[in-house]
Amino acid sequence: MAGHSKWANIQHRKGRQDKLRAKVFSKMSKEITVAAKMGDPDPDKNPRLRLAVKEAKSNSVPKDVIERAIKKAVGGDAEAYEEIRYEGYGPNGVAVIVEAMTDNRNRTASNVRSLFAKHGGNLGETGSVAFMFERKGQVVYGAGVGDADTVMMAAIEAGAEDAESGEDGHVIWCADTDLAEVSGALEAGLGESQSTKLVWRPGTTTELGLEDAQKLMKLIDALEDDDDVQTVTANFEISDEIMAQL
Repeated sequence: MAGHSKWANIQHRKGRQDKLRAKVFSKMSKEITVAAKMGDPDPDKNPRLRLAVKEAKSNSVPKDVIERAIKKAVGGDAEAYEEIRYEGYGPNGVAVIVEAMTDNRNRTASNVRSLFAKHGGNLGETGSVAFMFERKGQVVYGAGVGDADTVMMAAIEAGAEDAESGEDGHVIWCADTDLAEVSGALEAGLGESQSTKLVWRPGTTTELGLEDAQKLMKLIDALEDDDDVQTVTANFEISDEIMAQL
């Protein structure tokens, strides 16, 4: 198992700091509705829904918002959302994956393409950058749950593949198909996680200077601000010195 991952913590901090609460609630409600519509409306019988609800709770989404999103799917009045993945390149050739849920494919494709072009990137074909990433389960804990050795042992016992620890906390990785099982085992040993979700983990990262980092952050912020976009992932790395200037 590996050591501290600066990339993972940049992603985590950025997600916590930059997104407006209302936008987060909206995106998570959409994921809950889609998960409930595609499977059983009972989280205990629907792994995707269970993870969506867990992640929503970790982001302080109110219980009534979660219940309303599930009822929307059960009631049959939920929009017919289509899940689409876009791939492209940002400044300095950084690979970017955008996951969206939309009821209008043409609108979303046009918006995403325009945002890439406006911020110094370009939208590529499906598969153009996905090979640089692996689909993984990610469970994040704060530093207070224990030291690196404690978390490492808990991760191994839970069936995880990797654990990374730093002063900001711990990131535990597992196979995408094992996330529900691994997160449940971790919760029994370490308590409630800060975040539990499926992510795209880059195989390699590109180190960015201040100017390129600023451009990339503007692209990511613009993409995340689009109502149809659920997640944005990029294979970049930024030094602590540059991170402090952003």
